[in-house]
Amino acid sequence: MSWQSYNQSLLRYPQFGFSLDLSLMDIEAEFSAKMQPKIAKAFADMKALEGGAIANPDEGRMVGHYWLRNAELAPTPELKQAITGPLADLKEFTTKVHSGAVKSPGGAAFQQILLIGIGGSALGPQLVAEAIGQGARLPIFFFDNTDPAGMDAVIERISTTGLDKTLVLVISKSGGTPETRNGMLEAKAAWEAAGLDFGKHTVAVTGGGSKLDQFATQNQFIARFPMEDWVGGRTSVLSTVGLVPAALQGIDIDQLLAGAAAMDAETRKTDAAQNASMQLALAWHHASNGKGEKDMVVLPYKDSLVLFSKYLQQLIMESLGKHLDLDGNVVNQGLAVYGNKGSTDQHAYIQQLRDGVNNFFACFIEVRKGRDGKSIEVDPGTTSADYLQGFFRGTRKALHESGRKSLTLSIPEVTPFQLGMLIALFERAVSFYASLVNINAYHQPGVEAGKKAAGVFLDTLSAVRSGLSSTPKTASQIATAIAADPEDVYHCLNHLAANGEALSALGSSPAEDAFQCSVGL
Repeated sequence: MSWQSYNQSLLRYPQFGFSLDLSLMDIEAEFSAKMQPKIAKAFADMKALEGGAIANPDEGRMVGHYWLRNAELAPTPELKQAITGPLADLKEFTTKVHSGAVKSPGGAAFQQILLIGIGGSALGPQLVAEAIGQGARLPIFFFDNTDPAGMDAVIERISTTGLDKTLVLVISKSGGTPETRNGMLEAKAAWEAAGLDFGKHTVAVTGGGSKLDQFATQNQFIARFPMEDWVGGRTSVLSTVGLVPAALQGIDIDQLLAGAAAMDAETRKTDAAQNASMQLALAWHHASNGKGEKDMVVLPYKDSLVLFSKYLQQLIMESLGKHLDLDGNVVNQGLAVYGNKGSTDQHAYIQQLRDGVNNFFACFIEVRKGRDGKSIEVDPGTTSADYLQGFFRGTRKALHESGRKSLTLSIPEVTPFQLGMLIALFERAVSFYASLVNINAYHQPGVEAGKKAAGVFLDTLSAVRSGLSSTPKTASQIATAIAADPEDVYHCLNHLAANGEALSALGSSPAEDAFQCSVGL
């Protein structure tokens, strides 16, 4: 680590207060020259993608999330209208909600939001709410899983203000995603139990003609906003998926989009040395040998960015974790991401990062401004913000002294504009990296495989439930009767017993455990 290295390895966009410091990544000067053919291809791939080429060959789809913050880039007038029209509509709808022109059937103004979604349809809005939603005009709550106890806890919290004053957003492109569908039906049951018309409290964000679109029509939802098939869930935060809840919270969505557009413009330039997203992708490639050999630990030194590592987990791991490359070769690509926040992590896993297995590189995010207004001195001449900066700089240095690499992103403060910049920075880095390693960043066959396996399990569960009787039986006996795997049947039986649908008697091993129907006993 040297002053000279820092000066040579710092990329700055001074007009935005943004910088990327790669001085502690120890990237040799020859690396960029060696990667030049792949860099040129990545720039060409990005240009084609933004021009409307089929970037997701598995599904025959364009990938258009970059158009969302600059509709002029959309390759056809119809696609441009698909961006500008819903944006104008959601702003008009938000104004009506805030003014009370759109209200609950009982005449109460909406005072809070319940968002029902999964994956990017919840995680992006959660990031935005946590990062820049402080003091929101309408506080927001989430159903982001199919955990019934979790949903009960959320219903209890929002019931304090009142379900009648709660606007529900259901977000699902297909409307068939089980977790979101289940959450919607659970919410509908809660509203109806309170004597309320669920549809008159609810808005859908979904694909045209989807199952959710049809449900919204049948149940007379207040409004519907479109989701396009050229926007993937993990890159949807700047579409209607993220903008509808953000606008309703009172967040400046124009600044959010402007920040993303500004970073897009800088990282559309083909001078790799001045392109922050390309430099980020090259740093990932160098650190992980282009094969994901090292993890990325994300450490934002600001409480409001606590969900950023979780957001990046989905964006990066779902995009880059692929079994095959574009030529059909087995590559098992990926880049594992985890993290929390600084300086909290200094009292958690920093010990292993410095002294344990060296299987990672760190991505520090520095937010220069400590707080609005003046700070007290917690020690003579020293504020809490001084300590936070000291812990950040000290941890960064200590890791490097122990042979651990790190990069640092710096922004002046967490604002809608700056958050938009960070989102765009990583979206484009993912696109570049995917090209560098020759994979499709825009499909998720592993996720689909998990959904199919879950469906098979649920079919088995239904058969097991029907196969229970008042006579105790083992998993093997029931499995034989329904032609299923005994272990799958055993797990089904334990699930039913845990939820009051079966009685169990433990034997000396799982094979000897016996189960019977609890109904009528």
